[in-house]
This record gives sequence, structure tokens and C-alpha cells, in this order.
Amino acid sequence: MLDRSRCTPTEAELVARAEAMIPWLREKADAVEKARMVPRDTIQAFQDAGFFRILQPRRWGGYEMSPNVLNRVLMELARGCPSSAWNVMVLGVHPFEVGLLDPRCGDELWGEDDSRLVSSSYAPFGTVKAVEGGYVLNGEWLTSSGCDHAAGGAFLGGRLMENGEGVFRSFWVQASDFEIVDDWHVVGLAGTGSKKLAVKDVFVPAHRSHIIAAYGEDTHGHVENLYKMPFFYVFYAAVSSVIVGMARGMADLYIEHMKPRQNLNQAIGAAVNDPFIKGRLGEASAKILGAATRILHNTDEAWSYVTRGELVPLDVRVRHFATNQFTGGECFDAAHMIFKKTSTRGVWLSNPMQRQLRDILVGANHITQNQDNIGDLLGGQMLGNPMPAANPFGVRA
Repeated sequence: MLDRSRCTPTEAELVARAEAMIPWLREKADAVEKARMVPRDTIQAFQDAGFFRILQPRRWGGYEMSPNVLNRVLMELARGCPSSAWNVMVLGVHPFEVGLLDPRCGDELWGEDDSRLVSSSYAPFGTVKAVEGGYVLNGEWLTSSGCDHAAGGAFLGGRLMENGEGVFRSFWVQASDFEIVDDWHVVGLAGTGSKKLAVKDVFVPAHRSHIIAAYGEDTHGHVENLYKMPFFYVFYAAVSSVIVGMARGMADLYIEHMKPRQNLNQAIGAAVNDPFIKGRLGEASAKILGAATRILHNTDEAWSYVTRGELVPLDVRVRHFATNQFTGGECFDAAHMIFKKTSTRGVWLSNPMQRQLRDILVGANHITQNQDNIGDLLGGQMLGNPMPAANPFGVRA
């Protein structure tokens, strides 16, 4: 029998645990990158800290807290090791998605072990065919971050036609139904272990699938209203939060780098007296703070609706979803701005700032940070344009 009586820590306790891990994670970051995956002892430390339970339903041993608790934890962890924090983000968001599914899924996943983790690969690389009682999946799904630690399987994305309309579904697939293919050789976030999953003729029962953009009243009987939060919004905000943490870590490293440095080519002596070194840090910090504040504000605003038992209105969802996607570009600009002031010293592989910058670059390339296209959607919605047929908000054009 599982112990469901564990005490729920406070938000302050969880954030403090994450902050305390920063020096330890920074020491391990180089080894994590070289190993191209987060070590199991680090994942266990995250388990022990309760990070994967933040968005997990209470009926299966979770804390069922506000998404901003996870966002704040991620903003701390990524200061120490971006790849490790990225694993917490991916593996920590999926308990929320399980809560959106038929409760049989939670029973099947956590009935005997409520610590089992689930990874994902949402881009519809493989094929999906509707059959009697469910679906059959085939193909290869790329970039499943943290899949080596996902004893609970993975969520895979797929497009198919239903009632004459194209829909985007997520399918929960058991770990025994896919093969992990180690193809993760990349320029940044190398330690996330985002490997390929190969699937052949796997049957997924209908209750293990949902239309990923669907949004409505059904919370499957959970105690709190967390499951009135839109899935895409929670996921995108978590990615943005990790990137903010990476940028904060870049600023931390820059300050440590500059404090003892002497500016040999100028009369001002100590680098901390250089107005450009100070100015770039100040501007970068303002960009990072602005991005962090926006994410937390957006989530708090959405949370204010669901805690009253209401759905988040469409115009608010669009604004939140869109504005969070500017995080990656803003944080990379901030990080690159201060990296350039490190001069030659910053380019050595022994300098952690170059790894932090590469990790931010790759994080900013994630589909959740697509600022080029999202501005058009937000501006059009503000101007009264009809919603495009393909949209992530669970509404028809």
C-alpha cells in the first residue's frame, strides 16, 4: 500500500530547496554535458526534494500546487545546471498532463509506484492510425528529454483526421513499447539526454489519449482546480521559466568573472569600474527580470480564474501564451550581451559561461519560444481578427 499521507511542503520550502542545490548543480554541469544525460543520483535528489510532485494530482501522492511553484523552482535550478533543470521541467510537467486524462491512466501509471516519471515528444514525427478501441502508433519521435529516467513511459504527439477535422493528439505510451535510440549530439543542452524513441505497431487504448489543445470544464474529479489551467500554457510557461533561470545563471557567472578582473588596456584598472561592463550587466539584468516577471504575472492571472472555479478567458489565454514566447529571444539577447564583454576569456571550454550561453541558445530555439510567428497571432487577436483554423487554444476559427 502506498503512503498518501506525506506532508505537502510550502512554495517557499520548495524554492529554497532548489536554490540550495545551485552550487552542487554547477559543480556537476560539465560532467552532465559530457555524459549527455543527467545522472540518476541527481534525478533522485530532485525526487527527494518533491519537485516532480508539484503538479501531480493529490489522489496519486502529488501536491497539486500552482504552476508558478514549479516555475520558480525551475528559475533557480537552471542557474546551476540548465540540462538538469530542463529534465525537471519536462518530467515535472507531465504529471499535470496525466491529471487531464481519464483517471484510469493515473491508476495505471502510479497505482503501485507514485514516483514514476514520464517523458515526451510532441512533434508528430511518427504516424497514428485510429482503430477499434484506440490507436496504433508507428515511427520515430525525436528529442524526448529525460527519457532514460522515464519508467512511466512517454507522451507522443500525432495528427489525424477525426470527423472530417485534423486534430493534434497526445498519446501515453508505456516504456516497454518503445526503444530509446541515442542520437543526441548537439551544440547545447547536451546533458538533457533528449534521445529518439522508436515505436513499432504499438496499440494505445483510447483512454490514454487526449486532444492536446482541448480546453473545458472537465477536471476529472480532482480536489483543486489546477486542471482548469490550459495544458499548453502550463507547458510553455515552464519552458520559459527554465530559460529565465539559465539567463540568471549567466549573470551570476559574469559577476563572478568580472569582480577580480583587471582591465589591462585601459586606465580605469579594475573591470568593475568599466562603465560598459557595468552597463551591459544592468541592461541584461533588466531584460531577464522583465521576462521572469511576465511569466509569473501571467500564471498568477490565470491562476486567479481557476481558483475561482472559472476557465481562463480566450483573450487572456492568447495574451499569456503569446507573450511568454518572447522569453527565449530576450534571455539570449541578455546573455549574449554580457558574454561579449568577457572577451577572449569567455571562449575557453573551461569557462562555464560558454556552456551557459550555448544552452540558452538551444533553449531559445525550442518551439515554445517561436516569437517570430506568435506576434502575428497576438496582434491579430487584439485587432479583432478571427482565430486561425490551426490554433492551440481549443477553439475553432
